[in-house]
Amino acid sequence: MPHDHHHHHVPQGDGKLVAAVGVNLFLTVAQVVGGVISGSLALIADALHNLSDALALVIALVARKIARRPADAEMTFGYARAETVAALVNYTTLIVLALYLVYEALMGVISPEPVAGWIMVIVAGIALAVDLATAALTYAMSKTSQNIRAAFLHNLADALGSVAVIVAGSLILLFGWTIVDPIVTFAIAGYILWMSIAEIGGVIRILMLGAPDTIDTGNVVRDIAAVEGVDSVHHAHLWQMEEHRPALEAHVVIAAGRWGEADAIKGRVKDALQRVGIDHSTLELECSNHACTDPKVIGHRVSG
Repeated sequence: MPHDHHHHHVPQGDGKLVAAVGVNLFLTVAQVVGGVISGSLALIADALHNLSDALALVIALVARKIARRPADAEMTFGYARAETVAALVNYTTLIVLALYLVYEALMGVISPEPVAGWIMVIVAGIALAVDLATAALTYAMSKTSQNIRAAFLHNLADALGSVAVIVAGSLILLFGWTIVDPIVTFAIAGYILWMSIAEIGGVIRILMLGAPDTIDTGNVVRDIAAVEGVDSVHHAHLWQMEEHRPALEAHVVIAAGRWGEADAIKGRVKDALQRVGIDHSTLELECSNHACTDPKVIGHRVSG
């Protein structure tokens, strides 16, 4: 029964992503046309970001499909990190896009162009509706997937950008403040940069084999050392195999005179690790009389 449920759920999520890609591509064309007609830099900036939304969703969809592939001789840990790589790509493109928008906004301040505010408001209003629909399609999946969260944040930033364009268009219509257009572009770029830099660190942490930020490596080592029958722990490595799967490998020294209980001690260590959320562990047991000489507690010595 669980097998059948799994295959029913996954295509449903993919279908939502495909629908989100379609509406975002349609919206991008509409925004570019509206931006060219109105002369609005902010609207064209929003359109470029919306195009990046569509591409982000395509990348997320492809990564989800790759991540489902089982482990093989070439990728012995499986393909789940494809989603982490996709998240890195999406956040990186967001940062590049934001820097480009800053450049365009500076040009808009130096050489301002006339802007048709009513076209800005109408097109941005349509964009906001589509952005909210896309966010609704991906919100639930974004809670459990770093990959989908990156695509979702693309879309959320675009929704806020649409709101900003509506405000700018209204101010241009009411007061003729065309300077608001590049100012809003700066604001959109600033938010995108802030959001992307805040999120990209966690993605890089996984790819750099960093320990999960929710688990303290020192505490894990102390928990193992406190297990009855354990003398000491060294060569400990704690990392994330994928977003929600922490893993640990370590050398565990069995106390003197207790080698006959090694299997039972190992079982107690595994139980201690599971209590802190580590289900995947590889433990090398060492007799206290033949343990590694002067080892590092965390990591291993680098020769050369």
